[in-house]
Amino acid sequence: MTTTPEPYNLYHHVQGQKVQGTSGRFGDVYNPATGKVTKRVPLASADEVRQVIRAAADALPGWSAVPPGRRAQVMFKYRDLLIGHMDELAEIVSSEHGKTIDDAKGSITRGLEVVEFACGIPQLLKGEYSESVGTDVESYSMRQPVGVCAGITPFNFPAMVPMWMFPVAIACGNTFVLKPSEKDPSCSLRMAELMEEAGLPKGVLNVVLGDKEAVDTLLTDPDVAAVSFVGSTPVGEYIYKTGCAHGKRVQALCGAKNHMVVMPDADMEQVTDAVIGSAYGSAGERCMAISVVVAVGDETGDELIGRLGPRIEALHVGPYTDSKAEMGPLVTPDHLKKVRDYVDTGVEEGADLVVDGRGLKVEDHEEGAFLGGCLFDNVKKGMRIYEEEIFGPVLCVVRVDSYDEALELVNEHEYGNGCAVFTRDGDCARHFTTSARIGMVGVNVPIPVPVAYHSFGGWKRSLFGDHFIHGPEGVRFYTRLKTVSARWPSGIKDGAVFNFKAGGEH
Repeated sequence: MTTTPEPYNLYHHVQGQKVQGTSGRFGDVYNPATGKVTKRVPLASADEVRQVIRAAADALPGWSAVPPGRRAQVMFKYRDLLIGHMDELAEIVSSEHGKTIDDAKGSITRGLEVVEFACGIPQLLKGEYSESVGTDVESYSMRQPVGVCAGITPFNFPAMVPMWMFPVAIACGNTFVLKPSEKDPSCSLRMAELMEEAGLPKGVLNVVLGDKEAVDTLLTDPDVAAVSFVGSTPVGEYIYKTGCAHGKRVQALCGAKNHMVVMPDADMEQVTDAVIGSAYGSAGERCMAISVVVAVGDETGDELIGRLGPRIEALHVGPYTDSKAEMGPLVTPDHLKKVRDYVDTGVEEGADLVVDGRGLKVEDHEEGAFLGGCLFDNVKKGMRIYEEEIFGPVLCVVRVDSYDEALELVNEHEYGNGCAVFTRDGDCARHFTTSARIGMVGVNVPIPVPVAYHSFGGWKRSLFGDHFIHGPEGVRFYTRLKTVSARWPSGIKDGAVFNFKAGGEH
């Protein structure tokens, strides 16, 4: 008979040291596949958070003075360490979040791409120069670090989303305080250790674990200059308003309800594969998941439902230790209940539940947070399952009569994170990409996440702030532009050249 190990306490990472929490408050980290608590997270007090911020502020002058080329060398070494520790990091992610190992490795790779982008920071920080803007006057610009930056990240991508923030911020010369989700924080702690192994000075990257008290301290402390956030819209709006009210630069990337418009001429086999991967990958716990398919025409809808149903029912759901698993559990028992309640609501609202995953049981993991894939047909605008972000393996199919109706649905929704159109018609695709009021658009691409050297972000209530994340927008967010106008005496008067002598005499 095996016994479950007792939960152990995690720690904050401050100035390169493991620091035990002193607040006396703790949160639980679950193994989602078993439903058991495996670790306890110290929830930092305001005083503890302020100590972490001071550590980052103390490290700022030295790090911001390091030439960008030397900062890039740290990023190159960090890249190599991430590749070398890929299996270890994926295991950490999967054990706390629940996603499959392949999903975990894929997310780490997307974060790694941002590190590779940050390796080019000397080029990215180049300013502009103009000579003779006036008599003997030149003008030039430079980008300088903003100061101490904070990142507040969600549970769904415990490796990728932090790496969308701190590598760019640190490469730009800032110091950083990372507050990861208290549901799965261990990967952030390990990544901070690897950064220092790559040569990053202690105090430049710190990790503090906590809840709303920690967040509020980061938002109000005068030493924090900029805050990056990824998470739900209600929390993101609060973070944006509170941070801005305290004079901070804030980017808050928030909720989504991503539509995929399927035209009658689309390749339905390609569509089916795309929907399965984008709606049920990572158990639907991602802000770029396709959660609404808009079928143009009943014939399109009938064929799509006929293809999707058997594929969803056949999904192999299991723990990350099962090499055949295509979908893992949800992150916690509480989140499982929330998503199941949405499925119940959809039935009550009158949508047709074609595939019901609520009865799924995984052998030997009956206490795990597992939910099978769910598929609703004939979903209508105004239903909660259509309007709200579910963040689970639940797909809604809405049927419309025309392309114009489909585009109207996309544009009228309060969220504007991502969307896609599947069609073989170039005119339709071009009209959709230019007319959709959405931040990221795919054409026959279900999850249009930009590569690292472009920038990621939504429109409407999916983004608060003026800057997208990573890529060129990330560099702009983590730097301030300074423009210098300078006049120098020519040194030549009436044909005479100044003759400089040793000691500065002339």
